[in-house]
Amino acid sequence: MEKDNRKKGVNVGLRRAVAYLVLILITLLCLIWFYVLLINSTRSNSELIMGFTPFPSKYLVTNWVNVMHGSLPIVSGMINSAIVAMCNAVLCTYFSTMTAYAVHSYDFKGKKPIAAFILAVMMIPTQVTTLGFLQLIGKIGLEDKLLALILPSIAAPITYFYMKQYMESNLPSSLIEAARIDGSGEFKTFNTICIPLMKPAIAVQAIFTFVSSWNNYFTPALVIHDDAKKTLPILIAQLRGADFLKFDMGQVYVTIAFSIFPVIIVYLFLSKYIVGGVTAGGVKG
Repeated sequence: MEKDNRKKGVNVGLRRAVAYLVLILITLLCLIWFYVLLINSTRSNSELIMGFTPFPSKYLVTNWVNVMHGSLPIVSGMINSAIVAMCNAVLCTYFSTMTAYAVHSYDFKGKKPIAAFILAVMMIPTQVTTLGFLQLIGKIGLEDKLLALILPSIAAPITYFYMKQYMESNLPSSLIEAARIDGSGEFKTFNTICIPLMKPAIAVQAIFTFVSSWNNYFTPALVIHDDAKKTLPILIAQLRGADFLKFDMGQVYVTIAFSIFPVIIVYLFLSKYIVGGVTAGGVKG
């Protein structure tokens, strides 16, 4: 009996050691690219041409000063990206949660077709609707304005679907009915009962929406033309596309490295909700 227990203990310890080893290797594979990025941001363009080295150089401050005093408005690009990403994260999660709440808590004629239509919209690639989108914003006077990057984020079928699945697992109809019986209005019920229960899911979708908007290049490149209104991904692309005499890969790397920090800050701020939000949202109770 003792031998069997020892064998089981050894097997469990071995499996645990293998699991930790695999996790460490996966973590290193994920982080090595950030390490390469940070190392390259400290090197000059001539050093980068010579090849990669695992040791940092001394040109980090020089690269940053050159970026700040270059021809492109990097600071305003960062501010524009932050404004668009934050507005998109707030509006997308709030109104998508409200839409999911309406479909989840109300019984009305056409409920199933409407839900099916919203899901069908998810299957349409963004590129397919680009021409109509550009014509629309041109007619309503939003071309070359940041508002054209913010308003479309209110309608997000993917976020709606995730919130709907989460509500089916964590927002019982009896709780909503009890609030109505107590005289709570619909908006009050949504804001004071639904929103607090949905915090994990909202945090997860806020992170996803923020990162997606922060990294978005396709739509801003089509809509924004004024350099002062361009977002950071467009300016980074312009740095990479500079002519031979102005091209400096060190500036590109340091700009990319700096652009990652807002995403990391948002992730660290909301990360405690991620595991619970993803698990509960992905499993229907």
